[in-house]
Amino acid sequence: MIMSRLAARPILLVVGLFLALGLPWMVYPPVALDIACWALFAVAVDILLGFTGLLSFGHAAFWGGSAYCTGLIAVHTGVPFPLAILGGSAFAAALAVPIGLLSVRLRGIYFAMVTLAFAQMVYFVANQWRDATGGENGLQGIPRDFFGMDLSDPFFFYYAGLPFVLIGLFVAWRIVRSPFGRVLVSIRDNPSRARALGYPVDRYKLLAFVLSAALAGLAGGLFAIGHGFASLQEVYWTTSGTAVMMVVLGGIGTLWGGVVGALLIVQLRDYLATAGFKEIDLVTGTIFILVVLLFRKGIWGTAQALLAKRKSRRLEPAPAEASAKTPAEAPTPR
Repeated sequence: MIMSRLAARPILLVVGLFLALGLPWMVYPPVALDIACWALFAVAVDILLGFTGLLSFGHAAFWGGSAYCTGLIAVHTGVPFPLAILGGSAFAAALAVPIGLLSVRLRGIYFAMVTLAFAQMVYFVANQWRDATGGENGLQGIPRDFFGMDLSDPFFFYYAGLPFVLIGLFVAWRIVRSPFGRVLVSIRDNPSRARALGYPVDRYKLLAFVLSAALAGLAGGLFAIGHGFASLQEVYWTTSGTAVMMVVLGGIGTLWGGVVGALLIVQLRDYLATAGFKEIDLVTGTIFILVVLLFRKGIWGTAQALLAKRKSRRLEPAPAEASAKTPAEAPTPR
């Protein structure tokens, strides 16, 4: 079974790369960029939710905070957009440090509510600081400068921004596959035992929180550059809820389930909006309920479980056939 999994990984990697490279040919290029950004955002949330056991409703602060910071850097300094995105990601990581210090000691609904409160504080600051953020009008006219190259076409900009998403996904994969990621899983399953083994649980949670925020900021900065503006919607709490919904749809703790959930939600919303359907949230909510009821492990998680079950059945030894003849009795010694 281990050898079959190792053999399947390169195949899945090649298929994923081909899908990422061919996405603008299959859907509208701006929608393809949205799918890529939301996929990275959902994966960042899954690092915290699926592998650390912390449900955050405040990640919109990092996604939106990075969007505003990236836009301000690009507008006022004129640096190439990759540097602006990295600056936004660094800002998100720095913002996560004080929030994490005050929240990682909490668990369950208390942690979720505290992160939501901090996100709403960031929303209030973005709304009131109109000189910098534009208030309700948002920060508009964010440039896509890259050493004089013309990236105004969304098709070409998708390929310019795709490396950020791929690097972010690779970093997320390395985090969960490393010894650090295994410690996070042990903290999720039994924090008391992890603490008894000598692991500083709160420190590990804080580091996971900051890394998750940095990846969310990377996605938010690319989203702002791709659309050319940053609005209050990026820091509103529903943005966090959308990312959590993507993770649940794809499968909590699967990492790549967030990519599947982002593809489903973004593409469905674009299709309904193009068709002129107004009750988009009603449709997405109905699909969310159906998936939760029918696929308890999410779409990707259920597919993984079915494949693993099928492989285990193939590897089970066949039951020994009952002998039709009774063995002859040994002669009694005299």
